[in-house]
Amino acid sequence: MSVVVGQLKVHTKVTHPDGSNHHSFPFGHTATAFMTATMMSKEYGFKSPWYSIGAYSLATATGLTRMANNKHWLSDILAGAGFGILSTELGYFFADLIFKDKGLNHSSSSETYERFHNPSFLGIHLGLDIIPGEYRLNDNSRLNFSSGSSAGIEGAWFINPYVGFGGKFSAASMSVILNEVAEDESLDWIAGYAGGYFSYPLASRLLVGSKLLTGYGHYSSSHLSTVTIGNRGGASMETGGSMTFLAKQNLGVKFFLDYNLTPAVVRSNKKCTQIITLGSSVSVTF
Repeated sequence: MSVVVGQLKVHTKVTHPDGSNHHSFPFGHTATAFMTATMMSKEYGFKSPWYSIGAYSLATATGLTRMANNKHWLSDILAGAGFGILSTELGYFFADLIFKDKGLNHSSSSETYERFHNPSFLGIHLGLDIIPGEYRLNDNSRLNFSSGSSAGIEGAWFINPYVGFGGKFSAASMSVILNEVAEDESLDWIAGYAGGYFSYPLASRLLVGSKLLTGYGHYSSSHLSTVTIGNRGGASMETGGSMTFLAKQNLGVKFFLDYNLTPAVVRSNKKCTQIITLGSSVSVTF
């Protein structure tokens, strides 16, 4: 894997977001992190799903923190994760062909998956957040936001295979750009939601879902060079879609796209602020 990643860095010549050098694609640390997480899941995931949850959460955090620090593009992180997972899967595939059943670890029983089960879950999520659009301040300054990162916990209890009730808590941080100049301050956002969850099993191990949540969110105070923004909160709403794959009988890996409608981040602007989140989560299913 390291040879492939190294050669791609040399030949693709993608510049880092901060302009430091031309070896941004793919992100080698993310590849290593997801390779390690996949190995952890395969070797110890059958003992407890928390091994897999912790490993993949740390791997995802590795990529998102570097993107939040303006060191890598999203494409760098996704490619690195793909190389890490694929190389590990290929390694185990060829090892099984060579050594057959001589591996160190085996699960004690085969797993069966029932398609129409109640998909209750509790997990942790990480995401990439975007506030689209531009805001005009009272002095006619232009305010917008670069992409940021978010993290939190989410869970729901399903009364049948299709409908459940639950909630989530999340925190996000986004960089502030004033008149096309990046500010040292960031805009932080915390929110708690509750509401309905919906799911449909496309297959025994693959589910599509959606949700409709309401709650309260709050922006921290952000002191910019000419103005202070944030320091306010109010009623918020969240909806979105997701795709969940059951990696194990009690371990789910989810990819989601959420849409948040929140109070205006600038008091002088009466329009609600929109936050779009693209991310993934790992959860215990029960």
